[in-house]
Amino acid sequence: MLTITGSHQNRFCDGIARRSFLRAGTLGASALCLPDLLQADKFNQDARRDHSVVMIYLPGGPTQHETFDPKPRAPREIRGSFQPISTAVPGTQFCELLPKLAAIAEKFSIVRSLVGLMNRHESFQCYTGRPAGRAGDNEPAGGWPSLGSTVSSVLGPNRDGMIPYVDAAPKMGHMPYNNRGVHDPASTLSWPGYTGSAHVPFTLEGDVKNNLVLNGIDSARLQNRRSVLTSLGRLQQQAETQSGLDAFQKQAFGLLTSSKLADALDLEKEDPAIVRRYGAGQGTDPSFGGAPQSPQHLLMARRLVEAGVRCVTVAFGAWDWHANREGTIEYLSRKYLPAYDHALSTFLQDLAERGLLETTSVVVWGEFGRTPRINAKGGRDHWAETQSVLLAGGGMHGGMVIGQTDKEGGRPVERPVHVQEVFSTLYRTIGIDVNNTKVNDLNGRPRYLVDEDRQPIQELFG
Repeated sequence: MLTITGSHQNRFCDGIARRSFLRAGTLGASALCLPDLLQADKFNQDARRDHSVVMIYLPGGPTQHETFDPKPRAPREIRGSFQPISTAVPGTQFCELLPKLAAIAEKFSIVRSLVGLMNRHESFQCYTGRPAGRAGDNEPAGGWPSLGSTVSSVLGPNRDGMIPYVDAAPKMGHMPYNNRGVHDPASTLSWPGYTGSAHVPFTLEGDVKNNLVLNGIDSARLQNRRSVLTSLGRLQQQAETQSGLDAFQKQAFGLLTSSKLADALDLEKEDPAIVRRYGAGQGTDPSFGGAPQSPQHLLMARRLVEAGVRCVTVAFGAWDWHANREGTIEYLSRKYLPAYDHALSTFLQDLAERGLLETTSVVVWGEFGRTPRINAKGGRDHWAETQSVLLAGGGMHGGMVIGQTDKEGGRPVERPVHVQEVFSTLYRTIGIDVNNTKVNDLNGRPRYLVDEDRQPIQELFG
């Protein structure tokens, strides 16, 4: 395990702030496989596009009624405490607690009729599009790969050999929320997936202002980044004296010893006005086991995309709002939805202003929705029948509502959209044809990226 520490005032000669620390691990899982990634990149140069995808995971399952699918004509025990408001898209309404997103509704589309997820408190479904870990799930040897792992396997690194897949989620108390292939309840560990250890994400954990952690390089325990560079440089010199160090291995060493990724992770290099614009966010009750509401992690996601990372995943908030923790859904909505509204609208506007929204697709969702009827405690329980999903950028149309739910907001009555249609859509935006691309599993069996011939959501591209 490798740790880099330092004070706020001091900087290394290359300008990296010493106040941050980067802890890295699993050289065998990522860094030593970089030559393979770079070799794959060469073979995909003609087919790849300089596009990225950001998946914002909402651990715990967000409420559709208090966000993007209000039901003002339903009884109070269904519609809840809040009124709908008009948006920038005529005829489309959101909950009144999302005024900033309502004002930019033309920049994204909402799927109100997602199907295909199960009542399982785990991120695995969102990251892979499939259930796993239990008998009957028909999981292949090694586990299903995540979206980012598949992108890494098919396309390899992006420009200048940049790492293709980064998980920027803070570490969460409920283990199945983390991007580690852990299931709820714990059983089979679906990690790293049949794409193999070369394609697991570099993982950032912690507070981006004070104790950022980077999981990606394994070596002896070192004290600072200068020592890392010295050690890697020494390793490179030793390797170059041996036969068989090809151009791809040299390029891998170059990537590890460059400061490009570290620069992207250093928010002190960001315009202070932009940092202030995103804001500090707020923590969530630890009993939820979820993530803080940290807009700084979304800013980090933007910087990673800007640096050339193909796929970034990040978790935001804690949404398991049964009313058995902290308060009723009315209280939780008033406390947490304004922060969500600000952070997500700021992120989308920032991407758009920088011209990145055209080449960056964004998906925002949780593992399921919430029950139409508010329970006796004043909360909403798990509901796998549907949820509302936000999709933006990457060539997708904005300002659309796809699918409709019944008068209670519980089941699709028009255009159900399967979770793997969302995956097919994201693959399309990043330049991968799901009809002609296969990845071999651990038994050498070629596998399509999605099941049952699921196609991209055509309404978003018509």
